[in-house]
Amino acid sequence: MTTTPSEGVSLGMPQLPAPDYPDDVRARLEADAREIIARYPDSRSALLPLLHLVQSEEGHVTRTGMHFCADMLDLTTAEVTAVATFYTMYRRKPSGDYQVGVCTNTLCAVMGGDAIFEALQDHLGVGNGETTDDGKVTLEHIECNAACDFAPVVMVNWEFFDNQTVDSAKRLVDDLRAGEQVTPTRGAPLCTFKDTARMLAGFPDERAGAVEAGGSAGPASLVGLRLAKGEAAPARVVHPRGGWTPQDQPPAEHLSSHEAPQETSASDPSHPAGPVAEEGE
Repeated sequence: MTTTPSEGVSLGMPQLPAPDYPDDVRARLEADAREIIARYPDSRSALLPLLHLVQSEEGHVTRTGMHFCADMLDLTTAEVTAVATFYTMYRRKPSGDYQVGVCTNTLCAVMGGDAIFEALQDHLGVGNGETTDDGKVTLEHIECNAACDFAPVVMVNWEFFDNQTVDSAKRLVDDLRAGEQVTPTRGAPLCTFKDTARMLAGFPDERAGAVEAGGSAGPASLVGLRLAKGEAAPARVVHPRGGWTPQDQPPAEHLSSHEAPQETSASDPSHPAGPVAEEGE
């Protein structure tokens, strides 16, 4: 049986070629692309940063952007598409100014990440990978952020917001939508997703003081580094099954950030965040 387009069924016609960028945009992107390509002995190696470059233009990787990458690197669009669809940092549809990612991997999940993600879906009225009507926030659950000692962790445009709760995460997204200044727990000041994509393409962050802004892993994450440097590890005492006896040594100080609270981001001054320690201290 055959159907007609009026019945909502595609007849399988081939997709039209992607439109090109306007001349002025194309010229600007070509100059940036040539700078990126010059960093690599094999031009094909520049594909990942070029995808970030075109993502910085439109907020996601469009067919036009993939065609541009293929043209600059003498690749087929199929080769570019295979890479763009493999890595989750490349968005395939329009997304918000702020990508809010809630870690739902094991430790963050059991510390409250699952509850935070479910609460934010209800609070924002969106599902996973969806964007609020005002175009401000795209919500997604993400895998490990390598910040387990600050669990549960929320990331906004890849900047850390540590030790979150349901209430603090709601305040965070409300502040983002309201245009309030939001300060990550550690790392560089927050910027839009397009600006972040340009930095991931390899271009410097030109905001005053942004490069100097820092932060590092917490004490628990730095234990391995201290051991590698030959520094003595703190004593660790395991509780016997039957409980402590008077001659037992008291337990060593726990290194989790949860037991050494400091202030967190400006959006949640009442909720403690983990300590910020310089690497190697």
